[in-house]
Amino acid sequence: MYLFLILLVPLLLVPLPATSKPHVLFIAIDDLNDYISPLDNHPGVQTPHFERLARTSVNFANAHCAAPVCHASRVAVMTGVHPTRSGIYRNMFGARGPRWRHESKLLEKAVVLSQHFRDHGYRAVGGGKIFHTLQWTPHDSQNDPEAWDDYRGDPNNPIAPDWPRPRLVPDEKAGLTKGRPLGGHSHLFGAAPLNLPDEQTGDHMVVDWALEQMKEAKKGTPLFLAVGLFRPHIPWEVPQRWFDLYPLAGVNLPPHREDDLNDAHHHGRTHWHKWVVENKQWEKFMQGYLASISYVDHQLGRLLDGLEATPALKNNTIIVLWSDHGFHIGEKANWEKFALWDQTTRVPLFIHAPGVSRDGAETRQPATLTDIYPTLCELAAIPVPEQCDGLSLVPQLKSPERKRGRLALCSFQFWNENRPSHAVSDERYRFIRYGNGFEELYDLKEDPHEYENLIDDPGLAAVKIRLAAGVPEDAAPIATLPKDSPHHRANQARK
Repeated sequence: MYLFLILLVPLLLVPLPATSKPHVLFIAIDDLNDYISPLDNHPGVQTPHFERLARTSVNFANAHCAAPVCHASRVAVMTGVHPTRSGIYRNMFGARGPRWRHESKLLEKAVVLSQHFRDHGYRAVGGGKIFHTLQWTPHDSQNDPEAWDDYRGDPNNPIAPDWPRPRLVPDEKAGLTKGRPLGGHSHLFGAAPLNLPDEQTGDHMVVDWALEQMKEAKKGTPLFLAVGLFRPHIPWEVPQRWFDLYPLAGVNLPPHREDDLNDAHHHGRTHWHKWVVENKQWEKFMQGYLASISYVDHQLGRLLDGLEATPALKNNTIIVLWSDHGFHIGEKANWEKFALWDQTTRVPLFIHAPGVSRDGAETRQPATLTDIYPTLCELAAIPVPEQCDGLSLVPQLKSPERKRGRLALCSFQFWNENRPSHAVSDERYRFIRYGNGFEELYDLKEDPHEYENLIDDPGLAAVKIRLAAGVPEDAAPIATLPKDSPHHRANQARK
């Protein structure tokens, strides 16, 4: 036995082969809020594959984005750096490449999540919307091509060529008033069925590509596969079959109150809601949003099916699914995001880790999407870069009820304010301090729709003090557009 142990010790010191590393399926979904059935379960919503994922993962039911806008949120996830340190609180357009490295000096040498896995033996491939880009802004993307071994199509024009548009009727011919947000003729803020099959839509083609990547995974090389799905981002245009799931007469509007902004911070976008209500488009837009959710649920199902059908990946793949921010469909007279209420910042976050996660469980422990980077590093047994601000969620994967020593923090800077605003959440309460000094406090257990601002309730003074301590005193000032960056499209056009 003594001789056996002597011979065994050197073997234990030899690094495990790459095949022992878990693969990673990293799914990013755009503008998906909490309507899905494993979260708030909006009446009538049909999301069977999200339910399927919830049964095989831990549902972080109190997860929040780092910023309620696409660009800032995605940079935070992919670098692990929170906006309160980078200064990137908003969207910035007109880029081709990782201009965020020049928008924030702190991010100049930041290691992208996919690059970090690549540096540690993974084959890192991506497709669809991972960094910020839009369907209607071709060649405007903040993706970093150097962070991937391969990327579907043009990494700096990853989705625009894939999305057809329906035949659109001008507002005046449709009997609608002028003033539609984002322009009256383009209907980018609108809903309409596409007269074509799923196979000819952008997210379906991205999933087709992802399924091929699964099949071609090379033995001995762990795979980091990032799949970015664009729906349910506007415009809510998906094939007719998904609209048919939600007959207009049966569509339920979200809970709302006419006086909801009386004790709240004004988001500056009530004109969107005014146009929707005056033109009786609320139910139609809700129908389009729900149809888009069910469409992307179907794409999720195809990914899960593909994983199940690939023996090399089936039992050794970490799955993480997240959305870049929440979304309003008229709640608080708001549409889209660009606010700091729970509806805007709370996001789906599901994590499955083979042999680690207590699958089927749900946790209300607060999480911020910047926690994804260190979580994946710990699960893959690779070091966490010093740049990361997040805290690993592995303890909650193992014991979902285990208390976290950190609050969730989401930050944004409103257009008419010169300082960033911050929202802090624990398991029950939410505190918001705006750049203009206005404050809000909500009890989400008793008031999940945040109707009553309890900031002046003396019985909650201790709660306010505790949550306010989570607001950073030295948050970075907002980043400005770096017009001299080589990734600024105007500079590239001049070359």
